[in-house]
Amino acid sequence: MTNRTFKTGESREQSSLLPARVEDYVGADNAVRAIESFVRALDLAKLGFRHADRKAEGVGQPPYDPADLLKLYLYGYINQIRSSRRLEREAGRNLELIWLLRNLKPGYRTIGNFRKENWAALKAANRSFVLLMRELGLVGGSVVAIDGSFFHGEASKASIFTRKRLADQIAKLDQEIEAYGKSLEDNDAAEAKKPVRNGPDGGGGDGDDIGAKVAALMAKRSRAQADLARLEENGQTQLSVTDPDARLLVKSGQGVAGYNVQTVVDDKHKLIVASEVVNDSSDVGQLHAMAMAAKEALEVKTLQVLADEGYYSSRELKACEDDSITAYVPVPEGNARLEKQGRFALKDFNYDGASDTYHCPAGHQLHPMKSRQKNTSGRVEIRYAARGVICKTCPLKVHCLGSNAAYRTIGRWEHEDVLERHRARMQGAGELMRRRSGIVEHPFGTLKCRAGYRHFLVRGFNKVRGEWSLMALCYNFTRVLNILGFDAFLTALAKTLAPCQHSLAALLQRIQGALATFWANIQARLAIASFAIA
Repeated sequence: MTNRTFKTGESREQSSLLPARVEDYVGADNAVRAIESFVRALDLAKLGFRHADRKAEGVGQPPYDPADLLKLYLYGYINQIRSSRRLEREAGRNLELIWLLRNLKPGYRTIGNFRKENWAALKAANRSFVLLMRELGLVGGSVVAIDGSFFHGEASKASIFTRKRLADQIAKLDQEIEAYGKSLEDNDAAEAKKPVRNGPDGGGGDGDDIGAKVAALMAKRSRAQADLARLEENGQTQLSVTDPDARLLVKSGQGVAGYNVQTVVDDKHKLIVASEVVNDSSDVGQLHAMAMAAKEALEVKTLQVLADEGYYSSRELKACEDDSITAYVPVPEGNARLEKQGRFALKDFNYDGASDTYHCPAGHQLHPMKSRQKNTSGRVEIRYAARGVICKTCPLKVHCLGSNAAYRTIGRWEHEDVLERHRARMQGAGELMRRRSGIVEHPFGTLKCRAGYRHFLVRGFNKVRGEWSLMALCYNFTRVLNILGFDAFLTALAKTLAPCQHSLAALLQRIQGALATFWANIQARLAIASFAIA
């Protein structure tokens, strides 16, 4: 036996017997078979995919079946391949995709257009998978957690302008224009002192260059002024010149040019049951909308919702309670302005529901006033006031009254009882709040860290929401496949397909019966005709 320095491969000229079928290259438990079964179970026409209900036509090349393009995207997003050009390359060299697409090789434009044009259908497909998870008993439907995370958009920070940034840009341009104007005047004065020369080199000079620069600055200033006027007219705070819906989002000192993705995650298996894409940095106004989306998706009458402090809003808590949603949101400490001044705050006053009065720290009563007023946030408040005679002689006056106040008043929201119930509920919610981060952070951690999905490849709300639906669908798909196992997953899909297959079999049976009757009639007529001729 000859000693070898390294392991050697086989000769590229060596003949070999390869499997005769592509089917033999894909294992029986390969995940692409699950993708195939899932897409077959979908009613693509009902979901709204373009060309899904197309009839055979005799003119021109037929389009690709949307089922094949959906399979391609599901495979791509599950395996961290999102680019349409990369998907085009993989379709020609990846044996799993060759099997899945039956050797179809769509171009990158066709692939990219499918994602852009079918954003609504992709959202519907994501919802249909949530319904499947519910039917399989993979969601608890009692406790969910809500959170948001920033994703980069197809835009840079430099392409997003705020009112302040536009105003600063206009001011800077004015300074540059003024400086160039002074240079132009100095240049004209210097030219006037020079003797006049006739000939080809007698005119022009630096003055023409400065004039061109001033014209360019003026045009740039006009565009900035028009953008600022458009912001003020529409009441918006930001303007993006690349992606019209992307915004500069700032949280904890970090800024992202993109979108805020809101998700609702079920406690049982950390599956995403509802989600939405917004372009607001704050989560304050998202609690009720996301909770209702989850409640409708789960089809439950009551729901417990966990969220962090950023979702705290008295109006949102009231809306949740009205819709039988029990929200657990930490109460923010606020700026503690009165405490910093050494004065008593609202929490130092005790409310007596029986008498509808407040008791101050000194034990005196504050009675409701007849008038109502709106605070800075727009909430209607009932004002409670103490008697001036009592406040004047109170030993705690220095810790209660302002410098110019004759008596103490406090405001109570007309639905303050909602907040009181919420504060009482939060007293024993320590364990639930510790569970919250473990529930809702799991999908974001998986998508951002494992899959590397930190940005969107498309522009505009509709397309971005379609791409996010693909991300969420593939996260849920992979997780359900891991939870159930390959065989159980295919069995569940087969049960989903069964009604459709039964309807199809019944239809085929009716067609065959009609054809049998038709041919029987034809044969009977032919027999009668033959007898008559004879």
